[in-house]
Amino acid sequence: MQRLRQHYRLIKWFFSYLNQRSQRVRIGNNRSAWLSLNGAMPQGSWLGPLSFLVLIDDLHVDCLLHKYVDDTTLTELLHYNGDQSDMQSFFQQLLSWAANNDMIANFTKTKEMILGPPSKTVHLTPLSTDNGYIEQVNSFKLLGLYVDNNFSWTSHIDAILSKATTRLYFLKQLKRAGGPHAQLRHFYLAVVQPILEYASRFGTI
Repeated sequence: MQRLRQHYRLIKWFFSYLNQRSQRVRIGNNRSAWLSLNGAMPQGSWLGPLSFLVLIDDLHVDCLLHKYVDDTTLTELLHYNGDQSDMQSFFQQLLSWAANNDMIANFTKTKEMILGPPSKTVHLTPLSTDNGYIEQVNSFKLLGLYVDNNFSWTSHIDAILSKATTRLYFLKQLKRAGGPHAQLRHFYLAVVQPILEYASRFGTI
């Protein structure tokens, strides 16, 4: 009974955090009128990601499932071309869970990728929804990493080089403008180096 009271207090406290919220815009000393919100989570809060993790905690399907906040990846292992894929069934389980929890899958960001050497790649019918087929891709950005279907790092390296080159150009412009060495170093450490070392086992950040 004591635990139920504690749970009730926690739920009541969290409800008060979300209920009757309002917002307004301030520019200098000028402020807009208050606008009441019908829903949504306050941005930049600690409780936002935590509440979402609680919400998706019971999300389970009958295959390998990887959840990272609002990114969910379904994985199925097929050992040879004769294997029968059940991914459509797994995908439908995910969609059913989303519907039962008043959530909507973003099909514009949902992709399907078949990994493996071309000689051993299984050719499968694309996953389908009521609105059409899910796009099959050869490369996809997942949590900041570009994954290629042939396990090559080419797309990821190209993306890193492109982004780093753009930021190095700004560093060069700052140097031409006479920026102090300390500030140039700070710019490199804060803006350029994280791009080069993201997800690298040899990174220092």
